[in-house]
Amino acid sequence: MSARGLLARVNDPTYRRDAQAMPQTATEPRERRLSYLRLLSDRFPTCQAAYTEAINLKAILNLPKATEHFMSDIHGEYEAFAHILNNCSGVVRELVDKIFADELSDTERADLCTLIYYPRAKLARIHREGLASDAWYYDNLFHIVRVARWLSGLYTRSKVRKAMPVAYAYIIDELLRASGVGEKSRHDYHVRIIDSIIETGSADDFIESLSSLVKRLAVDRLHIVGDIFDRGQHADKILDELMSYHTLDFQWGNHDICWMGAAAGSEACVASVVRNNVRYDAYGILESAYGISLRELALFAERTYTSDDVISPTDKAINVILFKLEGQLIKRQPEFQMEDRLLLDKIDLSRGTVEIAGKTHELRTRDLPTIDPEDPYRLSEDEQSVIDGLVRAFRDSERLSRQVEFLYEHGSMYLVSNGNLLFHGCIPLYMYGSFRPVSCAGRHYAGRAYMDFCDRMARRAWHGHDRDALDWMWYLWCGKYSPLSGRVVKTFERTLIEDKSTWVEPQDAYYELTNSPNVCKRILAEFGLAGEHCHIINGHTPVKTSSGESPIKADGRLLVIDGGFCRAYHKKTGIAGFTLISGTDGMRIKAHRPFVSVEAALDDNADIRSDTDAFEVEDPPLTVGDTDTGVDIRRQISDLESLLDAYRTGMLAERPHMMAGSATRV
Repeated sequence: MSARGLLARVNDPTYRRDAQAMPQTATEPRERRLSYLRLLSDRFPTCQAAYTEAINLKAILNLPKATEHFMSDIHGEYEAFAHILNNCSGVVRELVDKIFADELSDTERADLCTLIYYPRAKLARIHREGLASDAWYYDNLFHIVRVARWLSGLYTRSKVRKAMPVAYAYIIDELLRASGVGEKSRHDYHVRIIDSIIETGSADDFIESLSSLVKRLAVDRLHIVGDIFDRGQHADKILDELMSYHTLDFQWGNHDICWMGAAAGSEACVASVVRNNVRYDAYGILESAYGISLRELALFAERTYTSDDVISPTDKAINVILFKLEGQLIKRQPEFQMEDRLLLDKIDLSRGTVEIAGKTHELRTRDLPTIDPEDPYRLSEDEQSVIDGLVRAFRDSERLSRQVEFLYEHGSMYLVSNGNLLFHGCIPLYMYGSFRPVSCAGRHYAGRAYMDFCDRMARRAWHGHDRDALDWMWYLWCGKYSPLSGRVVKTFERTLIEDKSTWVEPQDAYYELTNSPNVCKRILAEFGLAGEHCHIINGHTPVKTSSGESPIKADGRLLVIDGGFCRAYHKKTGIAGFTLISGTDGMRIKAHRPFVSVEAALDDNADIRSDTDAFEVEDPPLTVGDTDTGVDIRRQISDLESLLDAYRTGMLAERPHMMAGSATRV
């Protein structure tokens, strides 16, 4: 077939599922289009170069859609998170079972999986147990090669080569080239390569490198739909792990934004972060991980508050500081419309009560000596010193600054990707279903425009550190109409009032209305998405599977993937987290059981048990052509066709002398 014929086929609607994705170049101004084609001709200076690239792109369109993983609400649970990252949410085990179902026993397959998950630790045990024979190495090396070979078929050879560890790239590339029937010479060649790896004593290092490649190919992109921080102890380790991950994105959660605001210098966010970690007894992440000392706070609390009270001195000290700072902020920002949260001035310390919404409630403690009834939101001199020191510590923490910068670089308020709309919390709605306008810096925004405004303010806080932007970081954490929270946060009541009826936190109408497919369709349309296979993907709200609640809502339009990674939520949700997987065969949700430990995984090949719900099956299987990448590729093909026309009509002259220095697409 001629290059022209090939390009015609590429652009035929029968060869693509999204015919509307092709750009309409005919209406573009001639000069602008010609200028663009001149630039394109620098990369493809001849007809041959152009149609060769078109052939490559057409081939890529027909590759299987790569696997995407979605996780949310990790909340510092490093070990469980790391294991799911290593086992690729069970994809590795599924593949091992598929390839070796008739060759290896259940125990042998589990052993192979653990070797791929934790190669260094597993190899150390193999050596200690005296099992590291040449035969053991030979079998396991070939097994891992077969897994890697299967996965490499999902990608171009170029992409696979780029994913390979540099030191072994040539050897791995050779081993991934499968032997055909009767190709004894190539099989013998592979055997000799493996023999050489074992003979030179490099087998351990090679297994680590090969296992790393398997995990890299098993998941092409990771989406974190909010909340890495708080509750668990090791958000810092999770971020360290993610900073070396190949391809990922974040949709910020309310806990993430609070830490980001604290790192940017918001006093209210700093107090909120410290309060949360005091509440969950998670001092280590502040002091050991980020070098943020709580000594001045603890000393102040000891000399100011009674120790034998129902609330500890440190807890009282940081909460009172927080309530004062929040009150100052609410008064400073009347457009937040949160005057109902001004409660310190409603306290009667002589009676030990507080009045809320016309009703009097008894306080858990009267030991609140720093609250001045004449000016309850004024910080004492000591309180001001404590919060100033904490703000400096947060801003000066180099490790926290690096990790927050990473969250900004790879994160956003929302993401539209491959027909999915990802955000952590909600889109504020009225009860009758329309988008709720929110007052923002003198203007009103709703729907997508509101999310875009919040994204801009979050970035402004980090780069500009101005007061209004920093105040917005606190609002995004717990504001009345924050899209990351979506509820009235009752920190004061939960801290100081025993009556749990006051703890109820009214939620935005979004959480009820999105059980309706029509409401979900309306939200998706707001972000440019339409069609039967478009979804909203949320975290934030734990799904109580133990009570029969499903993460799949609104006839599959809404997927809520907060399954409670945090140990504190296991009893509430009945599971230990969800993972959503989107691949060539469709979408499925995995509900994970609690992870025991890495030691158990190594001792007993104990994996996280998961229940899978395949709720959207694609037939025929999805290809790259069905993704956002496919849309981009078809645009590139259209541009190449225009370039070919320009060469053949004489609008542009071919430049064969440029070929030596041209860079073809990989």
